[in-house]
Amino acid sequence: MAKGYWVSAYRAITDPEKLAAYNELAGPAVRAGGGRVLSRGDRVVAHDAGIAGRTLLIEFDSFEQAVAAHESEAYQKALAALSDGVERDFRIIEGVD
Repeated sequence: MAKGYWVSAYRAITDPEKLAAYNELAGPAVRAGGGRVLSRGDRVVAHDAGIAGRTLLIEFDSFEQAVAAHESEAYQKALAALSDGVERDFRIIEGVD
């Protein structure tokens, strides 16, 4: 079964307090959903139309698990706390089996 991944590239952080509140809730929600952070950082080399800001890569055992974690009540609370605190490109993608 192919793994699932969350890929999140931050274009702008407009409210660091909202991001901090999101991080407090999102970490436990991701772990409860079976997610593992593979990469998190600001050291990014972007090419073409890429975003050279904070980028996260989170792995799940399956694509379905990644989608379910995003839809979970716990993660939805994290998103509510984040609100308009950042501008980011967030995707859920299926890995190559």
